[in-house]
Amino acid sequence: MGVPASGDGLPGDFPVPSLDSVSIAQGDPHVPDRPVGLSVADFQNHARSGPSGGGSHSSLSPRQGLIKIRGDQCWRDLTCMDFHYETQPVPNPVAYFLHHSPWWFHRFETLSNHFLELVVPFFVFLGRQMCILHGALQILFQMVLIISGNLSFLNWLTIVPSLACFDDATLGFLFPSGPGSLKDQVLRMQEEEARGARAPRTHGSVARHTVNLALGVLVAWLSVPVVLNLLSPQQVMNSSFNPLRIVNTYGAFGSITKERTEVILQGTASPNASAPDAKWEDYEFKCKPGDLKRRPCLISPYHHRLDWLMWFAAFQTYEHNEWIIHLAGKLLANDAQALSLLALNPFAGRAPPRWVRGEHYRYKFSRPGGTHAAEGKWWIRKRLGPYFPPLSFQDLKGYFRSREWPYPKPE
Repeated sequence: MGVPASGDGLPGDFPVPSLDSVSIAQGDPHVPDRPVGLSVADFQNHARSGPSGGGSHSSLSPRQGLIKIRGDQCWRDLTCMDFHYETQPVPNPVAYFLHHSPWWFHRFETLSNHFLELVVPFFVFLGRQMCILHGALQILFQMVLIISGNLSFLNWLTIVPSLACFDDATLGFLFPSGPGSLKDQVLRMQEEEARGARAPRTHGSVARHTVNLALGVLVAWLSVPVVLNLLSPQQVMNSSFNPLRIVNTYGAFGSITKERTEVILQGTASPNASAPDAKWEDYEFKCKPGDLKRRPCLISPYHHRLDWLMWFAAFQTYEHNEWIIHLAGKLLANDAQALSLLALNPFAGRAPPRWVRGEHYRYKFSRPGGTHAAEGKWWIRKRLGPYFPPLSFQDLKGYFRSREWPYPKPE
Protein backbone atom coordinates (compact mmCIF):
# COMPACT_ATOMS: atom_id res chain seq x y z
CA MET A 1 0.00 0.00 0.00
CA GLY A 2 1.85 3.02 -1.31
CA VAL A 3 2.15 6.54 0.06
CA PRO A 4 0.95 9.42 -2.11
CA ALA A 5 3.89 11.41 -3.39
CA SER A 6 2.38 14.73 -2.44
CA GLY A 7 1.54 13.65 1.09
CA ASP A 8 -1.84 15.37 0.74
CA GLY A 9 -4.01 12.29 0.56
CA LEU A 10 -4.54 8.91 2.13
CA PRO A 11 -3.21 5.74 0.50
CA GLY A 12 -5.30 3.50 -1.69
CA ASP A 13 -8.49 4.49 -3.47
CA PHE A 14 -9.53 7.09 -0.89
CA PRO A 15 -7.98 10.42 -1.94
CA VAL A 16 -8.30 13.24 0.58
CA PRO A 17 -8.65 16.69 -1.02
CA SER A 18 -6.34 19.48 -0.06
CA LEU A 19 -7.40 21.83 2.72
CA ASP A 20 -8.50 24.43 0.20
CA SER A 21 -11.04 22.03 -1.28
CA VAL A 22 -12.46 20.66 1.95
CA SER A 23 -15.72 22.44 2.65
CA ILE A 24 -16.45 22.81 6.36
CA ALA A 25 -19.11 25.25 7.52
CA GLN A 26 -17.71 27.54 10.17
CA GLY A 27 -19.57 27.33 13.44
CA ASP A 28 -21.44 24.21 12.36
CA PRO A 29 -21.97 22.18 15.56
CA HIS A 30 -21.88 18.99 13.48
CA VAL A 31 -18.11 19.18 13.11
CA PRO A 32 -15.25 20.33 15.34
CA ASP A 33 -14.51 24.04 15.19
CA ARG A 34 -10.88 23.34 14.24
CA PRO A 35 -10.87 20.05 12.31
CA VAL A 36 -7.43 20.43 10.78
CA GLY A 37 -5.19 21.11 13.77
CA LEU A 38 -7.06 19.02 16.30
CA SER A 39 -4.82 17.85 19.12
CA VAL A 40 -5.41 15.43 22.00
CA ALA A 41 -6.17 18.42 24.19
CA ASP A 42 -8.87 19.36 21.68
CA PHE A 43 -10.31 15.83 21.88
CA GLN A 44 -10.47 16.16 25.66
CA ASN A 45 -12.07 19.59 25.46
CA HIS A 46 -14.68 18.29 23.03
CA ALA A 47 -15.32 15.27 25.22
CA ARG A 48 -16.01 17.43 28.25
CA SER A 49 -18.11 20.09 26.59
CA GLY A 50 -21.53 19.91 25.09
CA PRO A 51 -23.85 21.43 22.54
CA SER A 52 -24.65 25.05 23.18
CA GLY A 53 -28.07 26.61 23.27
CA GLY A 54 -30.17 28.82 25.43
CA GLY A 55 -33.00 31.27 25.74
CA SER A 56 -36.19 31.57 27.70
CA HIS A 57 -39.02 29.11 27.12
CA SER A 58 -41.18 31.78 25.50
CA SER A 59 -38.65 31.99 22.64
CA LEU A 60 -36.63 28.75 22.81
CA SER A 61 -39.56 26.33 22.47
CA PRO A 62 -41.30 28.10 19.54
CA ARG A 63 -37.95 28.25 17.75
CA GLN A 64 -37.51 24.50 18.12
CA GLY A 65 -41.13 23.84 17.19
CA LEU A 66 -41.01 25.99 14.06
CA ILE A 67 -37.73 24.51 12.84
CA LYS A 68 -39.37 21.09 13.07
CA ILE A 69 -42.59 22.04 11.28
CA ARG A 70 -40.61 23.83 8.56
CA GLY A 71 -37.98 21.10 8.36
CA ASP A 72 -38.41 17.37 8.04
CA GLN A 73 -41.60 16.02 6.46
CA CYS A 74 -41.83 13.42 9.24
CA TRP A 75 -42.70 16.17 11.76
CA ARG A 76 -45.70 17.06 9.62
CA ASP A 77 -46.87 13.51 9.00
CA LEU A 78 -46.23 12.61 12.66
CA THR A 79 -43.76 9.78 11.99
CA CYS A 80 -40.52 11.29 13.38
CA MET A 81 -40.75 9.43 16.68
CA ASP A 82 -40.73 6.16 14.73
CA PHE A 83 -37.01 6.84 14.19
CA HIS A 84 -35.83 9.26 16.88
CA TYR A 85 -35.08 6.87 19.74
CA GLU A 86 -32.93 4.61 17.57
CA THR A 87 -31.10 7.32 15.61
CA GLN A 88 -30.52 10.01 18.27
CA PRO A 89 -26.85 10.78 19.00
CA VAL A 90 -26.41 8.60 22.10
CA PRO A 91 -29.40 6.37 22.97
CA ASN A 92 -29.93 5.13 26.52
CA PRO A 93 -31.60 1.89 27.74
CA VAL A 94 -35.06 3.51 27.97
CA ALA A 95 -34.81 4.56 24.32
CA TYR A 96 -34.44 0.89 23.37
CA PHE A 97 -37.87 0.07 24.77
CA LEU A 98 -39.56 3.32 23.69
CA HIS A 99 -38.44 2.69 20.11
CA HIS A 100 -40.59 -0.46 20.07
CA SER A 101 -43.74 1.34 21.29
CA PRO A 102 -46.94 1.01 19.20
CA TRP A 103 -47.28 3.28 16.17
CA TRP A 104 -50.16 5.22 17.75
CA PHE A 105 -47.99 6.06 20.76
CA HIS A 106 -45.34 7.56 18.46
CA ARG A 107 -48.02 9.69 16.78
CA PHE A 108 -49.18 10.88 20.19
CA GLU A 109 -45.58 11.75 21.13
CA THR A 110 -45.10 13.83 17.99
CA LEU A 111 -48.40 15.69 18.47
CA SER A 112 -47.51 16.32 22.12
CA ASN A 113 -44.14 17.71 21.05
CA HIS A 114 -45.83 20.20 18.71
CA PHE A 115 -48.31 21.23 21.42
CA LEU A 116 -45.57 21.72 24.04
CA GLU A 117 -43.26 23.66 21.74
CA LEU A 118 -45.72 25.70 19.68
CA VAL A 119 -48.71 26.32 21.98
CA VAL A 120 -47.71 25.95 25.64
CA PRO A 121 -44.99 28.69 25.58
CA PHE A 122 -47.69 31.33 25.07
CA PHE A 123 -49.34 30.31 28.34
CA VAL A 124 -46.88 32.64 30.11
CA PHE A 125 -48.87 35.61 28.79
CA LEU A 126 -52.29 34.33 29.95
CA GLY A 127 -52.20 35.01 33.67
CA ARG A 128 -50.85 33.38 36.81
CA GLN A 129 -52.63 30.02 36.60
CA MET A 130 -51.70 29.44 32.96
CA CYS A 131 -48.12 30.49 33.64
CA ILE A 132 -47.88 27.90 36.44
CA LEU A 133 -49.34 25.29 34.08
CA HIS A 134 -46.74 26.27 31.48
CA GLY A 135 -43.92 25.77 33.97
CA ALA A 136 -45.22 22.39 35.11
CA LEU A 137 -45.71 21.11 31.54
CA GLN A 138 -42.29 22.29 30.41
CA ILE A 139 -40.52 20.68 33.37
CA LEU A 140 -42.44 17.44 32.72
CA PHE A 141 -41.48 17.64 29.02
CA GLN A 142 -37.80 18.12 29.81
CA MET A 143 -37.82 15.28 32.31
CA VAL A 144 -39.27 12.95 29.65
CA LEU A 145 -36.47 14.00 27.29
CA ILE A 146 -33.86 13.41 30.01
CA ILE A 147 -35.23 9.92 30.71
CA SER A 148 -35.43 8.93 27.03
CA GLY A 149 -31.97 9.98 25.79
CA ASN A 150 -28.48 11.24 26.59
CA LEU A 151 -28.87 14.81 25.36
CA SER A 152 -26.17 16.30 27.57
CA PHE A 153 -27.02 19.02 30.08
CA LEU A 154 -29.24 21.00 27.69
CA ASN A 155 -32.54 19.70 29.06
CA TRP A 156 -31.42 20.32 32.64
CA LEU A 157 -30.58 23.93 31.76
CA THR A 158 -33.89 24.35 29.95
CA ILE A 159 -35.72 23.52 33.18
CA VAL A 160 -34.20 26.58 34.91
CA PRO A 161 -36.31 29.27 33.12
CA SER A 162 -39.45 27.28 33.98
CA LEU A 163 -38.85 27.83 37.68
CA ALA A 164 -39.67 31.52 37.18
CA CYS A 165 -43.26 30.48 36.44
CA PHE A 166 -43.84 29.54 40.07
CA ASP A 167 -44.49 32.55 42.33
CA ASP A 168 -44.14 32.81 46.12
CA ALA A 169 -47.68 31.59 46.75
CA THR A 170 -47.03 28.47 44.67
CA LEU A 171 -43.71 27.60 46.31
CA GLY A 172 -44.59 28.76 49.83
CA PHE A 173 -45.28 25.25 51.09
CA LEU A 174 -41.59 24.43 50.63
CA PHE A 175 -40.54 26.90 53.33
CA PRO A 176 -41.15 26.84 57.11
CA SER A 177 -43.78 29.12 58.66
CA GLY A 178 -43.85 30.91 61.97
CA PRO A 179 -42.46 34.12 63.47
CA GLY A 180 -38.99 35.00 62.18
CA SER A 181 -39.05 32.39 59.43
CA LEU A 182 -38.06 33.19 55.85
CA LYS A 183 -41.69 33.12 54.78
CA ASP A 184 -42.60 35.53 57.60
CA GLN A 185 -39.84 37.95 56.56
CA VAL A 186 -40.96 37.92 52.94
CA LEU A 187 -44.58 38.54 53.96
CA ARG A 188 -43.53 41.56 56.05
CA MET A 189 -41.54 42.98 53.15
CA GLN A 190 -44.52 42.56 50.83
CA GLU A 191 -46.85 44.26 53.32
CA GLU A 192 -44.47 47.21 53.69
CA GLU A 193 -44.20 47.54 49.94
CA ALA A 194 -48.02 47.46 49.64
CA ARG A 195 -48.25 50.33 52.14
CA GLY A 196 -45.87 52.36 50.01
CA ALA A 197 -42.88 52.03 52.33
CA ARG A 198 -39.88 51.86 50.03
CA ALA A 199 -36.21 51.79 50.83
CA PRO A 200 -34.42 55.06 50.03
CA ARG A 201 -32.69 55.11 46.65
CA THR A 202 -28.91 54.96 46.79
CA HIS A 203 -26.27 55.60 44.18
CA GLY A 204 -25.75 51.85 43.94
CA SER A 205 -29.42 51.12 43.25
CA VAL A 206 -29.58 53.87 40.62
CA ALA A 207 -26.48 52.50 38.91
CA ARG A 208 -27.90 48.98 39.01
CA HIS A 209 -31.20 50.06 37.48
CA THR A 210 -29.34 51.99 34.78
CA VAL A 211 -27.22 48.98 33.88
CA ASN A 212 -30.30 46.73 33.84
CA LEU A 213 -32.11 49.12 31.52
CA ALA A 214 -29.10 49.43 29.20
CA LEU A 215 -28.72 45.65 29.09
CA GLY A 216 -32.42 45.24 28.30
CA VAL A 217 -32.21 47.74 25.43
CA LEU A 218 -29.06 46.03 24.10
CA VAL A 219 -30.60 42.57 24.16
CA ALA A 220 -33.81 43.88 22.53
CA TRP A 221 -31.79 45.51 19.75
CA LEU A 222 -29.66 42.41 19.18
CA SER A 223 -32.81 40.26 19.16
CA VAL A 224 -34.28 41.96 16.09
CA PRO A 225 -32.52 39.69 13.54
CA VAL A 226 -33.30 36.67 15.72
CA VAL A 227 -37.02 37.48 15.70
CA LEU A 228 -36.95 38.14 11.94
CA ASN A 229 -35.28 34.75 11.48
CA LEU A 230 -37.96 33.15 13.66
CA LEU A 231 -40.69 34.59 11.43
CA SER A 232 -38.93 33.72 8.18
CA PRO A 233 -39.98 30.64 6.17
CA GLN A 234 -36.23 30.11 5.57
CA GLN A 235 -35.54 29.94 9.31
CA VAL A 236 -31.89 29.21 10.14
CA MET A 237 -31.03 27.17 13.22
CA ASN A 238 -27.97 27.10 15.47
CA SER A 239 -26.59 30.43 14.27
CA SER A 240 -25.29 33.64 15.79
CA PHE A 241 -26.07 37.12 14.51
CA ASN A 242 -23.36 39.12 16.29
CA PRO A 243 -19.66 38.65 17.06
CA LEU A 244 -20.22 38.43 20.83
CA ARG A 245 -22.90 35.72 20.43
CA ILE A 246 -25.05 37.29 23.14
CA VAL A 247 -28.31 36.47 21.34
CA ASN A 248 -28.47 33.40 19.09
CA THR A 249 -30.93 31.14 17.36
CA TYR A 250 -31.23 27.51 18.39
CA GLY A 251 -33.16 24.54 17.12
CA ALA A 252 -32.73 20.83 17.76
CA PHE A 253 -33.74 17.90 15.54
CA GLY A 254 -35.13 19.98 12.70
CA SER A 255 -34.60 16.85 10.65
CA ILE A 256 -34.52 13.27 11.86
CA THR A 257 -32.07 10.64 10.63
CA LYS A 258 -34.03 7.64 9.39
CA GLU A 259 -31.15 5.15 9.64
CA ARG A 260 -28.37 4.88 12.19
CA THR A 261 -24.85 4.44 10.87
CA GLU A 262 -21.70 4.08 12.95
CA VAL A 263 -17.98 4.38 12.29
CA ILE A 264 -16.18 1.49 13.97
CA LEU A 265 -12.44 2.01 14.43
CA GLN A 266 -10.42 -1.21 14.21
CA GLY A 267 -6.76 -2.15 14.55
CA THR A 268 -4.68 -5.16 13.61
CA ALA A 269 -1.21 -6.42 14.49
CA SER A 270 -0.95 -8.24 11.16
CA PRO A 271 1.96 -7.07 8.97
CA ASN A 272 -0.32 -7.26 5.93
CA ALA A 273 -3.61 -5.39 6.27
CA SER A 274 -5.02 -7.12 3.17
CA ALA A 275 -4.30 -10.65 4.35
CA PRO A 276 -7.43 -12.79 4.69
CA ASP A 277 -6.27 -14.00 8.10
CA ALA A 278 -5.65 -10.47 9.46
CA LYS A 279 -7.45 -10.19 12.80
CA TRP A 280 -9.14 -6.81 13.18
CA GLU A 281 -10.09 -5.79 16.71
CA ASP A 282 -12.63 -3.08 17.59
CA TYR A 283 -11.95 -0.01 19.70
CA GLU A 284 -14.88 0.75 22.00
CA PHE A 285 -16.01 4.26 22.84
CA LYS A 286 -17.42 5.16 26.24
CA CYS A 287 -21.01 5.55 25.15
CA LYS A 288 -21.67 5.33 21.44
CA PRO A 289 -22.90 2.00 20.02
CA GLY A 290 -20.20 -0.51 19.12
CA ASP A 291 -20.27 -3.91 20.81
CA LEU A 292 -23.67 -5.39 19.97
CA LYS A 293 -24.05 -6.87 23.45
CA ARG A 294 -23.16 -3.73 25.37
CA ARG A 295 -26.15 -2.08 27.02
CA PRO A 296 -26.74 1.55 25.92
CA CYS A 297 -25.24 3.94 28.43
CA LEU A 298 -26.96 6.38 30.79
CA ILE A 299 -24.80 9.49 31.31
CA SER A 300 -27.03 12.60 31.27
CA PRO A 301 -26.24 15.35 32.22
CA TYR A 302 -22.61 14.38 31.49
CA HIS A 303 -21.52 14.53 27.86
CA HIS A 304 -18.95 12.47 25.94
CA ARG A 305 -18.21 14.97 23.20
CA LEU A 306 -16.03 12.62 21.12
CA ASP A 307 -18.84 10.03 21.00
CA TRP A 308 -21.21 12.79 19.89
CA LEU A 309 -18.84 13.85 17.09
CA MET A 310 -18.49 10.25 15.93
CA TRP A 311 -22.27 10.22 15.43
CA PHE A 312 -22.03 13.20 13.07
CA ALA A 313 -18.99 11.74 11.31
CA ALA A 314 -20.95 8.56 10.52
CA PHE A 315 -23.31 10.31 8.10
CA GLN A 316 -20.60 12.45 6.58
CA THR A 317 -17.25 11.33 5.14
CA TYR A 318 -13.79 11.45 6.62
CA GLU A 319 -12.97 14.25 4.15
CA HIS A 320 -15.33 16.42 6.21
CA ASN A 321 -13.87 15.13 9.48
CA GLU A 322 -10.09 15.09 9.10
CA TRP A 323 -9.77 14.95 12.89
CA ILE A 324 -10.77 11.27 12.71
CA ILE A 325 -7.59 10.57 10.72
CA HIS A 326 -5.64 12.43 13.39
CA LEU A 327 -7.28 10.18 15.99
CA ALA A 328 -6.29 7.12 13.95
CA GLY A 329 -2.68 8.31 14.10
CA LYS A 330 -2.92 8.57 17.88
CA LEU A 331 -4.30 5.03 18.07
CA LEU A 332 -1.40 3.78 15.95
CA ALA A 333 0.88 5.21 18.64
CA ASN A 334 -1.14 3.82 21.58
CA ASP A 335 -1.28 7.45 22.73
CA ALA A 336 -2.37 7.41 26.39
CA GLN A 337 -4.26 10.72 26.30
CA ALA A 338 -6.29 9.81 23.22
CA LEU A 339 -7.00 6.33 24.58
CA SER A 340 -8.29 7.86 27.84
CA LEU A 341 -11.29 9.06 25.81
CA LEU A 342 -12.17 5.48 24.85
CA ALA A 343 -13.69 2.64 26.87
CA LEU A 344 -11.63 -0.21 25.42
CA ASN A 345 -8.20 -0.39 23.80
CA PRO A 346 -7.82 -3.92 22.34
CA PHE A 347 -4.04 -3.41 22.29
CA ALA A 348 -3.67 -2.51 25.96
CA GLY A 349 -0.57 -4.09 27.47
CA ARG A 350 0.96 -4.97 24.12
CA ALA A 351 2.50 -3.39 21.04
CA PRO A 352 0.45 -0.76 19.17
CA PRO A 353 -1.48 -1.90 16.10
CA ARG A 354 0.33 -1.89 12.78
CA TRP A 355 -2.78 -0.75 10.95
CA VAL A 356 -5.94 1.15 11.87
CA ARG A 357 -9.03 1.44 9.70
CA GLY A 358 -12.58 2.79 9.88
CA GLU A 359 -15.52 0.56 8.97
CA HIS A 360 -19.01 1.86 8.20
CA TYR A 361 -22.01 -0.04 9.61
CA ARG A 362 -25.76 0.34 9.74
CA TYR A 363 -27.07 -0.25 13.29
CA LYS A 364 -30.60 -1.14 14.39
CA PHE A 365 -32.06 -1.99 17.78
CA SER A 366 -32.73 -5.69 18.26
CA ARG A 367 -36.34 -6.61 18.94
CA PRO A 368 -37.23 -7.40 22.59
CA GLY A 369 -37.94 -11.10 22.84
CA GLY A 370 -36.44 -11.76 19.41
CA THR A 371 -33.55 -14.02 18.40
CA HIS A 372 -30.85 -11.37 18.73
CA ALA A 373 -32.17 -10.12 22.08
CA ALA A 374 -32.16 -13.73 23.34
CA GLU A 375 -28.44 -13.80 22.52
CA GLY A 376 -27.92 -10.73 24.69
CA LYS A 377 -27.64 -8.28 21.78
CA TRP A 378 -29.06 -4.79 22.10
CA TRP A 379 -28.07 -4.00 18.51
CA ILE A 380 -27.84 -5.71 15.15
CA ARG A 381 -25.62 -4.34 12.42
CA LYS A 382 -24.78 -4.68 8.73
CA ARG A 383 -21.51 -3.62 7.14
CA LEU A 384 -21.90 -0.88 4.54
CA GLY A 385 -18.25 -0.69 3.50
CA PRO A 386 -14.99 1.03 4.42
CA TYR A 387 -15.10 4.50 5.99
CA PHE A 388 -11.37 5.05 5.56
CA PRO A 389 -8.75 2.51 4.41
CA PRO A 390 -6.18 0.72 6.55
CA LEU A 391 -3.53 3.22 7.64
CA SER A 392 -0.04 2.71 9.04
CA PHE A 393 2.44 5.09 10.63
CA GLN A 394 4.34 5.32 7.38
CA ASP A 395 1.20 6.17 5.42
CA LEU A 396 0.39 9.09 7.71
CA LYS A 397 3.80 10.80 7.79
CA GLY A 398 3.20 13.00 4.77
CA TYR A 399 -0.44 13.53 5.72
CA PHE A 400 0.49 14.82 9.17
CA ARG A 401 3.38 16.90 7.80
CA SER A 402 1.19 18.61 5.18
CA ARG A 403 -1.21 19.70 7.93
CA GLU A 404 1.52 20.65 10.38
CA TRP A 405 0.23 18.17 12.96
CA PRO A 406 2.72 16.87 15.54
CA TYR A 407 3.73 13.38 14.50
CA PRO A 408 2.74 10.99 17.33
CA LYS A 409 5.40 8.92 19.04
CA PRO A 410 4.64 5.27 19.83
CA GLU A 411 4.33 4.54 23.55
